Amino acid sequence: MPAKKGQKFKHYSEELKMRAIQMKVEGVTHREIMKELDIHDEGRLKIWMRKYKKLGEFGLLDQRGRREEYCDTNRYIEKLKRENTMLKKCLEIWIQEVQSKSIEQSRKELENIP
Repeated sequence: MPAKKGQKFKHYSEELKMRAIQMKVEGVTHREIMKELDIHDEGRLKIWMRKYKKLGEFGLLDQRGRREEYCDTNRYIEKLKRENTMLKKCLEIWIQEVQSKSIEQSRKELENIP
């Protein structure tokens, strides 16, 4: 049903959405959830569940006007993950070099002992 001129839409907080999702996962029926949390739209809970299954908690956030910010944040997170992977590999190489040098030094020390 299209919006009517001057119609105000009900806004639900992310906490309420997560509570509704948790209740649904626990096995509470749609009607009980709608009654307890004062949700008027029957299909709203189904939409939240679909978004939650697809995107997790991020799917429940209001994304209007913030899409670029989220994309930039996701790119930044991916960049940090790549850097962490690279640093872990560098650390492994460094540890191997230190171990090989310490083994060589201990061999030299053992050879010098009469």
